[in-house]
Amino acid sequence: MEFILRPWRTEDINSLVKYGNNYNVARNMADVFPHPYTRENGIAFIEFASKASPPNILAIEVNGEAAGGIGIHPQGDIYQKNAELGYWLAEPYWGNGIISKAITEMVAYGFKNWDITRIYARPFGTNIGSQKALEKAGFTLEAQMSKTFFKNGEYFDELVYAVRREV
Repeated sequence: MEFILRPWRTEDINSLVKYGNNYNVARNMADVFPHPYTRENGIAFIEFASKASPPNILAIEVNGEAAGGIGIHPQGDIYQKNAELGYWLAEPYWGNGIISKAITEMVAYGFKNWDITRIYARPFGTNIGSQKALEKAGFTLEAQMSKTFFKNGEYFDELVYAVRREV
């Protein structure tokens, strides 16, 4: 299935709220991605995502509308050569190979635009789809920590996947 990565736009608000307001998406996200996902949440997010230059948080556009997001977040201090990758995709598009391809594109974009040597992602241990997408995009499992995430009254394992810049 075809998609493009592009900067977020104010006119994405309706599709962002439509697809973001989904418990099945939010349950695998940090609490900064709320559920329910309101128009106010979307407006604040688009404003935040539009600040950086080059943009580090991009929309995943499918069939002419923003159907997900992907971001690369460079770290500081002793982690300055690292960046965290985060992403989500609208549930109707799960299982179409979009997210693994978007991850691959974002990794190339991240290594091109920031002075980093490692990009990592931290999926929930229960999120098998995300684990498979990361592996398909060339990430390897570096660590598994037991019950470090606490969400909706439950503990979840945290996995750390990473890919390194080829030198």
